[in-house]
Amino acid sequence: MAKVIAIVNQKGGVAKSTSCVNLGIGLVKKGYKVLAIDFDPQGSLTESLGYQNPDELEITVATILHCEMNGLELPEGYGILHHEEGMDILPANIELSGVEVSLVNVMSREYVLKQFIKTISPEYDYILIDNMPSLGMLTVNALAAADSVIIPVMAHYLPVKGLEQLMQTIYKVRKQINRKLQIDGILLTMVDRRTNFSKEIIELLHDNYGEYINIFKTEIPFSIRAAETSAEGVSIYKHDPKGRVAEAYKKLVEEVIGDGSERK
Repeated sequence: MAKVIAIVNQKGGVAKSTSCVNLGIGLVKKGYKVLAIDFDPQGSLTESLGYQNPDELEITVATILHCEMNGLELPEGYGILHHEEGMDILPANIELSGVEVSLVNVMSREYVLKQFIKTISPEYDYILIDNMPSLGMLTVNALAAADSVIIPVMAHYLPVKGLEQLMQTIYKVRKQINRKLQIDGILLTMVDRRTNFSKEIIELLHDNYGEYINIFKTEIPFSIRAAETSAEGVSIYKHDPKGRVAEAYKKLVEEVIGDGSERK
């Protein structure tokens, strides 16, 4: 069965989609079979993997969830696309916004995504869920389906300040819905160690959370080259393979899998 990792932060612009792409494809390079689920109506992950017009896609995660809510059987591999670098993707578009409204009236609404993931989990080693910048019902579905959470945080004051609300949501889901949910760690992104402000924010994060939540040793540095990958539709490994960001994501992959023995 796949390990399911939700990549979550209610703050936008903290490199959730970028981290999902590069963690996922980094895992593929290690020999694992990976599915990335775009769970954001903006379709950022979908666009980052080369599907520049997600609203034109006929089958998306919204289609899958509608089928689940109506008890419809799905053909094997339904809606799953294949990226050139070896990772599978279940895309999203604006239709996912309508699903969130529909979930309000569904029985066991927190578990709709989990029910779908159960059917495909044996096919993968890792399933990554890239979430929207919100703590609404879609994000709760992702947390209910996940084994663990990775929290990308930009080294700025406001993203760090907003962590407390996210932590409360995670703990509520763990207590009431998914007792197995764990936090893999906080991932610092777009880090610029040249500035004192960035250093102070990182120190604040370690002081406030470091004692009881893992903070990944790997920090993802700020780089214009990383931002360019979305337009190219490829990972940082292909766009800038010898750059600092590619090296950082390689190290993150090692941290996430540990020795890798549990998934081989």
